[in-house]
Amino acid sequence: MGRPWRLTLTAFLVLGLSATFCFSETSQPQTNKKSTRLHSFGSSAVFPLQGNVYPLGYYSVSISIGNPGKRFDLDIDTGSDLTWVQCDAPCTGCTKPREHLYKPKNNLVQCEDPLCSAFHLPASYPCNTPSDQCDYEVQYADQGSSLGVLVKDYFPLKFTNGSQIGPRLAFGCGYDQKHSGLSTPSTTGVLGLGSGQASIVSQLSRLGLTRNIVGHCLSGQGGGYLFFGNDIVPSSGVMWSPMSHNSLENHYSSGPAELVFNGKPAGVKSLNLVFDSGSSYTYFNSKAYEALVKLLRNDLKGKPLKDAPEDKSLPICWKGSKPFKSVRDVQNYFKPLALSFTNAKNVQLQISPEAYLIVSHHGNVCLGILNGSEVGLGSMNVIGDITLLDKVLIYDNENQRIGWGPANCNRLPKKYCEGVSRHFVASLGILEEHCPAFFASDDQ
Repeated sequence: MGRPWRLTLTAFLVLGLSATFCFSETSQPQTNKKSTRLHSFGSSAVFPLQGNVYPLGYYSVSISIGNPGKRFDLDIDTGSDLTWVQCDAPCTGCTKPREHLYKPKNNLVQCEDPLCSAFHLPASYPCNTPSDQCDYEVQYADQGSSLGVLVKDYFPLKFTNGSQIGPRLAFGCGYDQKHSGLSTPSTTGVLGLGSGQASIVSQLSRLGLTRNIVGHCLSGQGGGYLFFGNDIVPSSGVMWSPMSHNSLENHYSSGPAELVFNGKPAGVKSLNLVFDSGSSYTYFNSKAYEALVKLLRNDLKGKPLKDAPEDKSLPICWKGSKPFKSVRDVQNYFKPLALSFTNAKNVQLQISPEAYLIVSHHGNVCLGILNGSEVGLGSMNVIGDITLLDKVLIYDNENQRIGWGPANCNRLPKKYCEGVSRHFVASLGILEEHCPAFFASDDQ
């Protein structure tokens, strides 16, 4: 049976987008006559999320593309840059009916466009003539892939200052998809949120529409929210670690960090970490993984848990005398973990049992930290959704830092709820429970 894991960290990208382009304002259709222009870096965009770590294995966002807009559900992925949607060109490997696919309309990016030529690998420039279409191929660490052509189209967006603008952005029109495992994804594509020039937030920043900051808050109960810009970045309670600049280019990486088990050093140091919202689970290199499993097994001796090898939900599962209903039932059996960053003072990423365990459909508790060496990650360590639950994560590309802090991801920050009208919050698709106190009052 296929496991619903996702690991969408980019393993290979044939094509990226150039850093030198800028669309003219005339390419942006006006959808709000009262306020159609933003002051440079004047606002943010906020989107509600759907999904969970288990059993779905992903978080997604509904994005409108085109004029008039058509909505597409996309995996949110900070581990890759390129946004792409399943495309009726026609399509191989598409999982949606034709009427739900994107239809290109004479909006292909050509090879002569700097968008195409600047980021081809030097040895693999695929264009024969300048007027050829600009093809791309992206492959992910879980062996999934998308092959297609770059296009430009309008992305109607509502910003927190009330402006509504449809900037023309570049993305992939995928006409040949391959999926990992036996499970078929229910989404229509990927929203690439990495730090490279191809990402949607980077394009918005170059157009002067928002700061080059992306963040998310993934709820352990399912759902949450995604944001572009700095309007709702918490003013306090956030720990910051500088981004690393190494071979993990365009990935949100930081470190080195040391593994801490129940408040004590675990003897595993120099862990460089990649934060990847496209990965369901967290992956440690083989040395760190084996050390963690040994600590857990030693600590579980004498406790009423037994190995459950018959449960294939994840590689390591334990069963009790009766089925568990939630991680809360077993949290007293497991110790908290932490990653202590050695390049910043008193900076730790706390990992409670809820942030590294799941309860499977069989009622067993399973370890949501996996051996990355077994899936081709080598020495790389990936912090996936399970460890990011119930935290606000901020990827600040302008100041080259990554921040996190505890948060109720079922509610938007208070300053956001108080800063806009109830009508505008509702028009964004933000549900009432995201701003409960605000919605409870009368809108004067």
